[in-house]
Amino acid sequence: MTRTVPGRTDHVVVVGAGLAGLSAALHLLGSGRRVTLVERDPLPGGRAGRRELGGYHLDTGPTVLTMPDLADEAFAAVGERLRDRVELLPLHPAYRAAFADGATLDVHTEADAMEAEVERFAGAREASGYRRLRHWLGRLYAVQMRRFIDANFDSPLGLLTPDLARLAALGGFGRLDARIGRFLTDERLKRVFSFQALYAGVAPARALAAYAVIAYMDTVAGVYFPRGGMHALPRAMAAAAADAGAELRLGEDVTRLERSGTRITAVVTDRGRVPCDAVVLTPDLPLAHRLLGRRPRRPLALRHAPSAVVLHAGTTRTWPHLAHHTLSFGAQWRRTFDELTRNGTLMTDPSLLITRPTAGDPALAPEGRHLHYVLAPCPNTDIGPGAREWADLAPRYRDRLLATLERRGLTGIAAAVEEECLVTPADWTAQGHGAGTPFSVAHTFAQTGPFRPRNLVRGTDNAVLAGCGTTPGVGVPTVLVSGKLAAARIAGTPARRGSAGSGRR
Repeated sequence: MTRTVPGRTDHVVVVGAGLAGLSAALHLLGSGRRVTLVERDPLPGGRAGRRELGGYHLDTGPTVLTMPDLADEAFAAVGERLRDRVELLPLHPAYRAAFADGATLDVHTEADAMEAEVERFAGAREASGYRRLRHWLGRLYAVQMRRFIDANFDSPLGLLTPDLARLAALGGFGRLDARIGRFLTDERLKRVFSFQALYAGVAPARALAAYAVIAYMDTVAGVYFPRGGMHALPRAMAAAAADAGAELRLGEDVTRLERSGTRITAVVTDRGRVPCDAVVLTPDLPLAHRLLGRRPRRPLALRHAPSAVVLHAGTTRTWPHLAHHTLSFGAQWRRTFDELTRNGTLMTDPSLLITRPTAGDPALAPEGRHLHYVLAPCPNTDIGPGAREWADLAPRYRDRLLATLERRGLTGIAAAVEEECLVTPADWTAQGHGAGTPFSVAHTFAQTGPFRPRNLVRGTDNAVLAGCGTTPGVGVPTVLVSGKLAAARIAGTPARRGSAGSGRR
C-alpha cells in the first residue's frame, strides 16, 4: 500500500487546469470527491492551450498525441468515453523523417507496413532488425507501464519488484544508443527510434535504454490528432469535469495557500478564497514550491531538460512533401545533442519537428490557408542564452529558422507567412517554467522514478503535486498518468479496469 493523504479529503482544490490537473480532477470526481479547478488562464489546457491569430487557431503546447487510452481512463472515471467527446484521427504515417542526404522514411505504426518501408529504405537486414526491435519495445513497455510509470513510489525500495529484474534483463539500464544499435545499423534509422530521448532531456548516448518506451508510444502504439487541434482534448476534459459536478474557476490566479499547522486549509486567488480539505498543485515546480513556501532539499540541484523555440506560421501555401508531422534531421546528430545539453549553444545544424495541423483539420486556418508549427530544440536558460538575451536573439533566430527551412525544400516560406508567433525560452520563463523550458526536469537516472521530485509534499499533510515536474515525468501520456497518481494519493488507488494504453480506440 502506498501512502495517501491523511484526514478529510472531501473537497479538493486542483490548481491548474492543464492536462495533469484535468486528469486529477476527473479521477477525483470518480472517487466521490467534490472538486474545484482554479486556472489562471481564461481557457483550460495549461501548456496545451489555444491562441487565435488572424483567423488561425494555434495549439500553444504539444502537437503529438499518443496513448489516448490514458485520457480515456480519466473520462471513464466519470462514466464517459473519450470518443464521445473528441474525434481522434489516426495519423498515417505517424511521422515522415527527412534526412540531410535527401532520403525520406515514412514511420508507420502498423508492423507490416513499417517493415516494408524499412526494407525499401535500408534493405532486408534492417527490416529484420526492425521486427526484433519492435518486439523488444513491446516487452519493454509491458514491464515498465504498470510498475514504473503508472505507479506511486514512497521510496526507492518500491523499485524492488520482479519487474526490476525483468527490466534489467531487457537491457533497460544500458544506454539507449547502444541498445537500439543491437537491432539497427543504419544511423538514420537509429535516429527515428532514439530522438525521443530529447523529450527526456538526455542525449541518446547517455539516456537509459528504458526510455525507448517513448519510442514504443510514438512508433508502435500510434499517433493521433484530435479534430479541432490538441486543445480539443483539455477542452473536452474540462467539459466532462463540469458535467460531473466540478466547479471551474477560470481566469483566477492563485496568490497563496492558507495553512493551519501542516495542512492547507484554503487556496487564495486574486478573486477570493476557496476552502479545501486537500490540494493538487500542477504548476511547474518553481511556482508550486513558491506557493508551498519551501523547496525540498536534494543532494544535487535539479537539472532541467533542453528548451525549444516554436515558430507558429500561418501561410498562404504549403509544401506537398510535408506529412502531418515531419522530422527534419540535420547531418550533425551527436554534435546537436552536445550543443543542447552540454555546451549551451544553439544548434548549428538543426534537427526540427515540423507539424502541419491543417493537414488533419483545415478549419484551423482561414479557407485556402495553412498552419505550420516548427519546433527547434534549444538550450535551457541554465546553460544557454538567458531570458533577457532572447529579446535580442529572437528575430535573428527566426530568420535563421526560415532560411534553414528554405534550404530543406520549403521554397518561398518566408514570403508565404502572413501571420506568425515566435515562442522562445523568454516566453516559457514568463509563464513560470523553470530554466525557461516547457519540458521541466530532465530524466537523468537521479531524477527518474522514485528519485524524481515526489508528488507527496514533505512537511505538508494534504498537498499533492501533479504535472511533468513530478512522477512519472514529461510528455502528454505521462502527464495524464501524473494526474491519476495524484488523485490516488488522495482517494486511494481504484481497481484497475485493464491495462492502460493497451490498445487503440
